[in-house]
Amino acid sequence: MCKVLQVGQRNYYQWKSGAISHRKHRAELVKEKITSIYFDLKQRYGSPRMTAELASLGNNTSRVSVAKYMNQLSLRSKLSKKFKVTTNTKHKYLIVPNILNREFLVTEPSKVWVSDITYIKVKEGFIYLTTFLDLYDRKLLAGV
Repeated sequence: MCKVLQVGQRNYYQWKSGAISHRKHRAELVKEKITSIYFDLKQRYGSPRMTAELASLGNNTSRVSVAKYMNQLSLRSKLSKKFKVTTNTKHKYLIVPNILNREFLVTEPSKVWVSDITYIKVKEGFIYLTTFLDLYDRKLLAGV
């Protein structure tokens, strides 16, 4: 049988018994550690930082191997955008007084409305979204 497959007898019986080689076993352990670290650290680590984290845990694996394992596991680092301040507080425009004074409990409908504005980036530029909310029943009045 081994001559038909052109495989050595030892390799055939090792394959048949389902034994895993030391190298594959070590790779599986490293993959488990990578997966654990990846999800513990909010999916933000790529192969360089993952390699450093594994090294701090006493597992010396090359960055290329870590990148290969992460690719096999379909793990990619999620990049987070840095916070960007969009509010200009150094202006000379009229500042409206705070009439509500953080009293959000309202006893009558349509007496107190609150509003907010945000912008959404699209291919053509920005779309601005304004919402109005009635504080009595917390229903959305309008969104433009």
